[in-house]
Amino acid sequence: MRELLTIGTFARAARLSPKALRLYDELGLLRPAAVDGESGYRYYDPAQLERARLIAWLRRLGMPLARVRQVCDLPAPDAAEEVAAYWRHVTAETEARGRLAAFLVDHLSGRGSAVKDTTTTPGIRYAARSEPGPVRTSNEDIAYAGERLLAVADGMRGPGGDRAAAAAVDALTRLRTLSVPAEDLLGALADAVGDAERAIRDIAASTPSGEAVTTLTALVWSGSRLALAHIGDSRAYLFRDGGLFQITHDHSYVQSLIDEGRLTPEEAVSHPRRSLLVRALTGTGSSLPDLSMHEAVPGDRYLLCSDGLPGVVPAGVLRETLAGPGGPQQVADELIDLAYAAGAPDNVACVVAEVVAGAPADTAADAAADATADAVAAEGSAATGDGGAAR
Repeated sequence: MRELLTIGTFARAARLSPKALRLYDELGLLRPAAVDGESGYRYYDPAQLERARLIAWLRRLGMPLARVRQVCDLPAPDAAEEVAAYWRHVTAETEARGRLAAFLVDHLSGRGSAVKDTTTTPGIRYAARSEPGPVRTSNEDIAYAGERLLAVADGMRGPGGDRAAAAAVDALTRLRTLSVPAEDLLGALADAVGDAERAIRDIAASTPSGEAVTTLTALVWSGSRLALAHIGDSRAYLFRDGGLFQITHDHSYVQSLIDEGRLTPEEAVSHPRRSLLVRALTGTGSSLPDLSMHEAVPGDRYLLCSDGLPGVVPAGVLRETLAGPGGPQQVADELIDLAYAAGAPDNVACVVAEVVAGAPADTAADAAADATADAVAAEGSAATGDGGAAR
């Protein structure tokens, strides 16, 4: 019989504290091989060192104990993939916080974040449309366009996905009438996303699987400034001065492989796990959206879309279509037609908005009130796609 180690000796060998070992025993994560019936002293088998060291390494990564348990119980290849997935999540969260920190540094130091003092407030023309793919029996994609809010959400197929997408967009619609200074816009948008998470949590609780998942990409206007919230693999593009720029970063498994240099963008299009998300709204609050501020310039065009559009329509074609002479409704229709012409294996939702020179600043409040009334009246006009939510 192998000689057992005392808790102190085992702790030193595993680079864990006796206090941590007692906690892992209580949680059932690492039970001692034997416990003295009189003293309660714990003894460990040397063969348990491998698991103990793995636990120590995972905790140094910052992995929560519940996830540590899952990794420890997996075969080595699956455990390796789970650790890689966790680190991709941590990296993405760190990058998102880094972008927010950079914005705050610029804002607080007055570098590039001050709201311009202009005599006019830009306005927008917009259209929204969502269509099911020809081979799909349901449509979980939501597209919404209004005077102050543009949004696209793509719910995961299955119970709760369509409701999660609708709830995410609905939680943001209160921003249409909320009076928010440009400098407070990002915080108001973050609060609205928090409301969306809570609504999705309630939806998830009502599903057989206990899950409800959706992406969300949204732009909110205040004056010449706009705030962007993004999580998942729906996208936002900016067309400016003839160039098309993707201003969101996909939170997907294949994008993480592209970022690591293990996959090319061309290979990602046909990858069997291209629809797997590493970040989304799930109702748990475990993933934070990317948040950023942008400056609206007359002549800009914005495209928000679910992955069903860029999945079949190349970026060059998107750029050419946005550069065309048609208004937002015509462009949205053309984009949907292009997706259908390419087979549209997925549902397709898109919002097209064009920034135009607006009303003088002293009439901006009246214009906002009129736009709010128009947006409310337009809800439910999915057939035309103008200023409403489409599913």
